[in-house]
Amino acid sequence: MKRGRLDLDRFVDAASTRAANFLDFPRKGTVAVGSDADLVVYDTNYRGVISAKSQHVNNDYNGFEGMEIEGRPSVVTVRGKVQVRDGKFVGERGRGKMLKREPTHR
Repeated sequence: MKRGRLDLDRFVDAASTRAANFLDFPRKGTVAVGSDADLVVYDTNYRGVISAKSQHVNNDYNGFEGMEIEGRPSVVTVRGKVQVRDGKFVGERGRGKMLKREPTHR
């Protein structure tokens, strides 16, 4: 977004709306009454470097180790509660919900 390749509307469409439609999750990808959208506040001014040490994963490597990044989510809500703030997990474990769907062969 910072480099002008995608405007905000197109970024949201590609990252959320189209992904939800492609994966056949009709209640995901939109903010509306009856939807099940988790919300992200994106900080376009953040600058950092990707590192396995700073990631919240259960392994000791990252394929993008050392890559400089511009922007990151600053606040993430899951099912209506803040789970991430300024790159730190502040929520409750297990708040996410697995959405099952039938396999498709597209």
